[in-house]
Parts: sequence; C-alpha cells; structure tokens
Amino acid sequence: MGAWRALVSQREMLMLNYELLSDRKVLIVEPQAALEAADFERLVQAVDPFIERAGGLNGLMIYSDSFPGWDDFQALVSHIRFISNHHQAICRVAFVTDSAVLTLLPRLASHFVAAEVRHFRHADRDSALDWLSGECDGA
Repeated sequence: MGAWRALVSQREMLMLNYELLSDRKVLIVEPQAALEAADFERLVQAVDPFIERAGGLNGLMIYSDSFPGWDDFQALVSHIRFISNHHQAICRVAFVTDSAVLTLLPRLASHFVAAEVRHFRHADRDSALDWLSGECDGA
C-alpha cells in the first residue's frame, strides 16, 4: 500500500511541473499530463508568497509540446480561477510551443488578461525567457 501511495504522489507532482526563477521574476510551467485542481493549489502555494514579496512577476512561460487538457471540470475551474486571481500580477505571458492549438491561445488570452501575451516556437525557449525577464511596470 505504501508503494502505491508513493507512486500516486509522484504522478500527481508530474501533472504540472513549474520552476520559479526568482532572480528574473519569471515562472515557467510545463504541463505533463491532464491537469488536476490540485496542480493549481500547489502552484498557488508556491507562487503567491513570492508575488506578495516581489510585487508581481515579470513573466509567465507556458512551455509545452502540446496541451494535455484537464482531468475534470473542477480542474478547468481551478485553472480559470488561477488566471483570474493572478493575471494582473503578471506583466508578460509567453506560450512556447509548436502545438497548433496552443499557438492560437495568445490571441485569445490577450482579450482576458492584463499581461502582454506572445507566442514563441518551442525551439525559441531562450528568446522567450529573455523577453519575459525584462523589467516591466507593476512587477
């Protein structure tokens, strides 16, 4: 039973990998599998204290070959709530992907978030990170 719990815990941690580059004030998220509500709860716990201390993020990078979707409706609601509660604390958002579906998101997202949103090819991760790392007003 203990091994099963360890396997489940490891699987849950891999749904949405993230890295907070505090020196650049950039959050990088990499969806690995269908997202769950718990993924966004963990992200909030990790990111909110930093946003409180730093006053915001210069950038958010969504780095993915393809978008795996959501595990269930609650996960979708949690994702929307995360965006709603954090978009004004983020100056720029970069979708770094070659996925046809995800390349459309910057145009759509720009209507709903305060951040400047751009698309970069998956191979252009470093260029996206440079763009996200620049200082901006309010972050």
